This record gives sequence, structure tokens and C-alpha cells, in this order.
Amino acid sequence: MSNDINFLRNVSIFEELPERDLEKIAKLGTRKKFAKGNIILMEDEIGSALFIIINGKVKVSRLDETGREAVLSILGPGEVFGEMSLLDGMKRSATCSALTDTEVLIIYRDDFLNLLQKYPQIAISLLKELAQRLRKADLQIKSLSLKDAEGRVGCVLILLADDLGKMYKGQVVVEEIPTQQDLANMAGTSRETVSRVMTKFEKQGLIKVEGRKLIILEYEKMKQMFK
Repeated sequence: MSNDINFLRNVSIFEELPERDLEKIAKLGTRKKFAKGNIILMEDEIGSALFIIINGKVKVSRLDETGREAVLSILGPGEVFGEMSLLDGMKRSATCSALTDTEVLIIYRDDFLNLLQKYPQIAISLLKELAQRLRKADLQIKSLSLKDAEGRVGCVLILLADDLGKMYKGQVVVEEIPTQQDLANMAGTSRETVSRVMTKFEKQGLIKVEGRKLIILEYEKMKQMFK
């Protein structure tokens, strides 16, 4: 229980609640593990629960008209997903799958709606979270639509750095980046293009790739170039 309380304290929609209230919320949640590659929820299914990532990474994606996957975002620990269907009662808008071995805390619809009524601060925090996501999505759409392939790949790397990276002495480290195919699906380009562009960035001294670890050596420079 104490682990769940400590975890919830770092979740944005709950961070302003006192410990006694976090204890009540922790009792409502159910932990569940998903192996890498497993689907957590499917686009167009009826939403019955809210998910909070305890550890691991989750890929949010949709299929376009041709059946090609478009990766909308990569979520990490402390982030929430599945909330939209609980609020509007409509079907899931995207598919969420485990990008790595992932553990989530599940709060079911009735319990979550009761929380919103009992703790208005959660609703306010959730609105702020949704507003931030909309702003981020608008910026992402604008950036990706106005740039060439190199610019789109650079933009995606900066987005990953902002969402999942850790800053250290001016450099940003993303411990486990998505596959090149997932990066391509985020950037709206091909895997071969991603490979070529990342090799170019390495030669320019902008990034360094060590296995699945991405180190952005010139974060501020890349941010100015691609955002």
C-alpha cells in the first residue's frame, strides 16, 4: 500500500491530494502487468477503466485508412491514459500497447467518476493535463506537417527527449528508445529514412546511440533546429 501511495503522489492528477486521500485511491486501484508487445486497450472498444503507468512504456497508436500504424505518443511512468472514454462515454480513440514490459494501476470507470465528484481537484488537474496534451498535439502536428523527413525525425527525437529523457550536464539520455519502425511511424516516414537521418545526426555530433539508448549531445541546438 505504501508503495502505491508514493507512486500516486508523483501522478500529476493526484499530486495535490493529502496522503489520507491517496490511501483511499490506492485501495481502488488494481495492479496488472503486460509483457512487451501486449495490447492494453484497443481502439474502438468501450472504455471501462483508467490506466496509470507504474513502470515501463506504452505506445499510443492508430491505424490509418491504408492500415498503416501511426504512433501518436510514447508514455512513461506516472502518465495516465484511457481517461477520454470514461469522460465522454465514447469508444477508445487509439490503441495502447506495452512498448516494454509494463505495469499499470487500473481504476475502473464507476470508481473514477466517483473520485471526480468527491475530489474536484482531480477534475481540475485532469483538465490541465488534457489541455497540455492538446497544445502538445497541435505543436506536433504543425512541426511534422511543415518539415521535411530530416526535420520530422529530429522533431520526434526532441519530443521523446522531453517526454522520456533525463537531463545531465546539457545532454539528454533516453534509456530505451522505440524501434526505428516505431520512430518512422511517429515521423510519418520510412524506417530506412530514420536510419539514414540518425546516422547523419551522429556524424554531425548531435546524438549518440548505444544499443537502445539515445544520448542527445546537443539538446538545445537540436531543439532550436527542429521545434
